[in-house]
Amino acid sequence: MGRLLPFAVLVAAGALLVAAPPGDHYGLLLSVVPFLAAAVHGVYLTALIGTLTVALYAGAGLSRNDDDVDVTLIKLAFLTAAAATAVLFSQARAREQRLNKAQDVALGLQQGLMPRSLTGNHAVEVCHRYVPTDSEAGVGGDWCDVIRLSGARVALVMGDVVGHGVHAAATMGQLRTAVRTLADLDLPPDELLSRLDDLAVQLAEEDENRDLGATLLYAVYDPVSRTCTLAGAGHPPPAVLRPDDTVEFPRMAEHPPLGIGGTPFETTTLEVADGTVLALFTDGLLDLRHRAPEVALTDVAAALGPAARPLPEICGDVYDVAPADCDDDVTVLLARVHAVVAGHVAAWEFPADTRSPGRARAAAGRQLTTWGLHEEVFATELVVTELVTNAIRYASPPVVLRLIMTDALICEVSDTSSTAPHMRLPRLLDEGGRGLYIVGRLARRWGTRYTDTGKTIWVEQALPGSVKQAVRTEDPVRGPLRLAEPRPGVERLP
Repeated sequence: MGRLLPFAVLVAAGALLVAAPPGDHYGLLLSVVPFLAAAVHGVYLTALIGTLTVALYAGAGLSRNDDDVDVTLIKLAFLTAAAATAVLFSQARAREQRLNKAQDVALGLQQGLMPRSLTGNHAVEVCHRYVPTDSEAGVGGDWCDVIRLSGARVALVMGDVVGHGVHAAATMGQLRTAVRTLADLDLPPDELLSRLDDLAVQLAEEDENRDLGATLLYAVYDPVSRTCTLAGAGHPPPAVLRPDDTVEFPRMAEHPPLGIGGTPFETTTLEVADGTVLALFTDGLLDLRHRAPEVALTDVAAALGPAARPLPEICGDVYDVAPADCDDDVTVLLARVHAVVAGHVAAWEFPADTRSPGRARAAAGRQLTTWGLHEEVFATELVVTELVTNAIRYASPPVVLRLIMTDALICEVSDTSSTAPHMRLPRLLDEGGRGLYIVGRLARRWGTRYTDTGKTIWVEQALPGSVKQAVRTEDPVRGPLRLAEPRPGVERLP
């Protein structure tokens, strides 16, 4: 109905113009018609309606033989100016619609590429905030992520792609997917950044008209050893808020952003106590183009404490450090770390002996009984037997079995060989190849993690809900929460 309003007003004003006596000013009502058209129609239809308006007044006004022709011409010029102005308004409206559509596409693209929500687990509590800069694009290339790794570890990721708009969001999506893929391979932070740097070089070569610049900070927290291993590519170091409310900005090796190529990255390892808050952020928070780095870091440190506050409250205070007129995206990721509860880690070392699989099975059964996991004993014994047998048969000693109970039951078997097993679907008459297939069916997920001394095959099994709740709140063996030793000892069995 609204789209017909300009035509209805045009007909009514034209009829009034024809019926009115000469010398009246009712014809000026026609000036409203082009603006009504600009509000509901496109540029071309607005121009057509404006032309009809001017033509109608010219035909009706000049044909009635008014006494003052000059006044009629002035009115005609006024209507012509009104019609032209309405066309300009319609063009501005169309341009605004295109910009809003492009902004919606960019926001939809980024929201589809970014994680829907970042949730913590047994090892970390997380809280994050992302606010794009106030620009026509409305979206940038910042992102953060929390990735669950093997061995009860967690990866914290903070990245920043230079620029705004759809191109920055698309590049962000490519890099985020690559980080998750490489993290699934359990690569150490320095090697992960090296491979990501190679990918950034390839992306830049594919599009010569666009310079790719991206920074990244990748941190891996181990709740068993209570260490955090970090590596960065042109990204600001994190802030470390200790339980005693002291704030530290660790010194990290400086490296250029991703996309330079050929950069050897280095890692930094920190000892972190239970309850420590790690604050990762992009350079938009510091706004180094308008203030000194020392001032910005001092403001961040002042906004973090005290450490006992809820994470959303700390996150809001840290975000407020950014100036109100900041012209860059701001992303903040906070993670409060927790160590594994005392008594929830057990490890044994076995010699290269045919009796070792049986001893490992018995040790695992006793440990699970101590933990109260009676229903999981049978499945875990099958997993331990298969992994230890493969390590004794195909790998080289020493063979280390480690069990970890967090919100899942984790079984790890380590050896000094770099050859990893591969699951295959055995045929009906095959005599072997069913062990890993059985392990895969019993496990929630499993994989291989390479180390400096060999490899670790890990298997993660789900725990009942009641057991997971008990693990979070209380040690079923030794009572209230206590932290595990930073490096639990390995029991050597003869």
